[in-house]
Parts: sequence; C-alpha cells; structure tokens
Amino acid sequence: MADWTRAQSPGAVEEILDLENKRMTDSLASKVTRLKSLALDIDRDTEDQNRYLDGMDSDFTSVTGLLTGSVKRFSTMARSGRDNRKLLCGTVVGT
Repeated sequence: MADWTRAQSPGAVEEILDLENKRMTDSLASKVTRLKSLALDIDRDTEDQNRYLDGMDSDFTSVTGLLTGSVKRFSTMARSGRDNRKLLCGTVVGT
C-alpha cells in the first residue's frame, strides 16, 4: 500500500501513486492471465467430453442395430416350426 507519510512534495505523491498503480496493474494482468488459462482448459475439456459423447452415441446406435437384428432372428425362429422351438428352449436353458 502507498506510504503517504513519506511524500514530501507533489512530485513524490505522484511517484508513489504511479508505483501503486503499476503494482495493481501487474496484479490485475496476472489474474487475467490465470483466468484466460482456466477458460482455455475448460474449453479443451468440453471439446474432449463432446467427442467422447459423440463416440458413445455412434456405439449405442451400432448396438441398437445389432440387438434389433438379433430380436428379429429370434422372433423368426420362435415362430417357425415345433422343432425350432425345442432347439430354442434348449439354447435358453443351456445359457
């Protein structure tokens, strides 16, 4: 903080105020730099998470397609003749 008791002349007061102003400016610049760094880190993290979620979306779409096909084949097998039903029950019991 400024030492007003040392000021003997108007020039000295201006010098003290100028030094205090420079110190506060440096402090503010440091804080702005830290905030900018945090904002960039948050942006990078958000982009990574969005890529991860997009990948999960395509994985779930693939799994949905596989399950749909399996259910259709299972239904077709269950609707077909009696021999297939016995095979189907044996498969279910065996698993």
